[in-house]
Amino acid sequence: MLATIPDLTWRENVLLSEYTRFGIGGPARWYAETPDEESFIAALMEARSSGLPFVVIGGGTNLIVSDSGFPGVVLRFTGASISRDGQVVTAEAGAELQSLVDFTIDESLAGIHTMTGIPGSVGAAVYGNAGAYGNSISKYVTRVRFLDGSGTRTLTNEDCRFAYRESIFKKRKDWIIFSTSLALPPGDGSELRARATEIRTIRDRKYPPTMKCAGSIFKNLLLRELPSDVQAMLPEKVVIEGKVPSAWFLEQVGAKGTRRGGIHVADYHANLIYNAGGGTASELREVITDLKSRVRDRFGFGLEEEVQYVGFENAE
Repeated sequence: MLATIPDLTWRENVLLSEYTRFGIGGPARWYAETPDEESFIAALMEARSSGLPFVVIGGGTNLIVSDSGFPGVVLRFTGASISRDGQVVTAEAGAELQSLVDFTIDESLAGIHTMTGIPGSVGAAVYGNAGAYGNSISKYVTRVRFLDGSGTRTLTNEDCRFAYRESIFKKRKDWIIFSTSLALPPGDGSELRARATEIRTIRDRKYPPTMKCAGSIFKNLLLRELPSDVQAMLPEKVVIEGKVPSAWFLEQVGAKGTRRGGIHVADYHANLIYNAGGGTASELREVITDLKSRVRDRFGFGLEEEVQYVGFENAE
């Protein structure tokens, strides 16, 4: 029973809207969290043996939960320690990415300061190879410690199979990240802070901290992977470091200002979908499906969401 596991907080019938940035989602039959690895492993084993469905979540930034919720056990690892050993910083997966960014700036270590303002946890950042301004966390990861379902293991950077917004953990969803270590070059703390403040100002203007959204909803595209006829029609200024913003394609199909109930597409950013108030997961999925269909009909390829789905049938 979950109640017998030490250092574990658990509750019944918890609204998952409390744990998603969209502020959307029905109740989980059981919700449990812990900052302790052994307690988390024990809870995971208990969830497996119960026969109920179970899912592991992070900070909920990129999560869309069904309006009906989740009929099983939702687990969350909340360990959030951050430490330094020379040029290597180790952070537990439950730490906020912003806390890690601030720590490295305070320690005059460069690299991930450009990721300031990106919401979510460190574990999620590694899972999705988060990045900004031409920089990705994979550039600095030296190892990742994780649970493979039966015990803890460590992968090197190469073993993580990082790619643009991808990692091996997206393909092995039964693997749960516990911590990561980053090798960071020295920098000038005041210069790093100034640059981070500049970036944060731009990000907050585009994605206000109080906005109920997941940031950009769709991944940007790699130019080399687009059909040749699509590449030929792209204005040169649209391509940045070999990538094409999904927003450009969405603009061409009239996405800006689209609304369905309480779910809106920003009128200033075609790749920003938010809950304006009272929005539902059903409406959100309808908008996402509609926009994907528009782009596929016009350009012949599909956009891929950055968000993850919980509690839906036939959804990843």
